[in-house]
Amino acid sequence: MTYPALVVAVSGGGSNLQALIDAIADGRIQARIALVVSDRPECGGVQRALNQRIPVCAVPFPRQATPAQRADWEQTIVALICAVQPDLLLLSGFMRILSAPALSALPMPVINQHPALLPADGGDVVTLRDGRVIPALRGAHVVRDALAQQLPVTGCTLHAVVPEVDRGPVLARQEVVILPDDSEETLHARIRAVEQPLLIATLQLLLKDLPSPLG
Repeated sequence: MTYPALVVAVSGGGSNLQALIDAIADGRIQARIALVVSDRPECGGVQRALNQRIPVCAVPFPRQATPAQRADWEQTIVALICAVQPDLLLLSGFMRILSAPALSALPMPVINQHPALLPADGGDVVTLRDGRVIPALRGAHVVRDALAQQLPVTGCTLHAVVPEVDRGPVLARQEVVILPDDSEETLHARIRAVEQPLLIATLQLLLKDLPSPLG
C-alpha cells in the first residue's frame, strides 16, 4: 500500500516535525514524509529529518534578497516540492511567505501552522469560546505580540494557505490561556503542547479526504 506523501517546510527547531514523525512511526498518521524543505540548512528541523533519514533539500534564502533573487529562490523551492509529487504541503514553522505565483504553481493543498488564534472569516478579530473578542495576530512574532498586548488568551491555528498572509480558511484552532507569569518561552512551549496534537488530529481528517494514491 502506498501512503499519501507529505512535504514539510521548516525554518526552526522542528519540534512539530518531530511530533509528525513520531505519529507516523506509531501508526496514528497513515502517511509518509517524502521531503523536508528549508530556507535554513543549519536549523534543527533539518537535523531531525536527517536523523530519520528523511530526504532534505535546504535552499538558503539570500540575505537582503532582491525581487529577482526572491523569485529565483521560490522557483527552486517550488520545483523541489513538485518533483516528489506530494499530496499535501505542510508549512511548520516555515518563516518565508510564499507569493501568489508560487502558491499557484503548487497543485497540492498547502496548510500552515500558526501560533495564534485566527478567525474563520479572515477578519481582524477573533471571538473566543466565552464570547470575548481579541485581535487576530499575524506575522512572525505573534507569541511576543500576545504578551505585549496583554491578551488574556492566545492559541494556535491550522489554516489553508492563500496569498493573503494568515487569512486562509481555518481548519482547526485551540485556545491557550495566558498566565500572569508567562514569558515568551513558557507561552510558546504551552502553545506547542496543544499545537502538536491539534496538528495530528487535523491531518488524520485531511488525509482521509485525499484521493487514494496509486500503488
